[in-house]
Amino acid sequence: MAKKHKTTMDRVLADPKQKKLFDEEYKELLLSELVIALMEEDHISVRQLAKAADVSPTIIQSLRSGKKDNLTLSTIASIAGALGYTAFLTLKKKGEKQKVVPLETVKKRKSNRI
Repeated sequence: MAKKHKTTMDRVLADPKQKKLFDEEYKELLLSELVIALMEEDHISVRQLAKAADVSPTIIQSLRSGKKDNLTLSTIASIAGALGYTAFLTLKKKGEKQKVVPLETVKKRKSNRI
């Protein structure tokens, strides 16, 4: 029987430290790709989204490029609201059912949608 060879990715993910790093970076990539897709879908520029979310254009641009990794829940909620969505936080304690809580924006804005 032929021995099955592991891919490079399989070998990297076998190391717990590398897997943790991969998982963290993958989540950042997904958030970045989601924001890019939603902006393209609605034809919204960085400046338009920043203004509607009441955040700096630098934050939006950093998020799009995957360089922003310390967003507050309030900022995420503001950006989601400006794109016409509600962001939710999922909480799960070991052995208990998960709880899903909508993130509410702290600041009142003139418009919730672009």
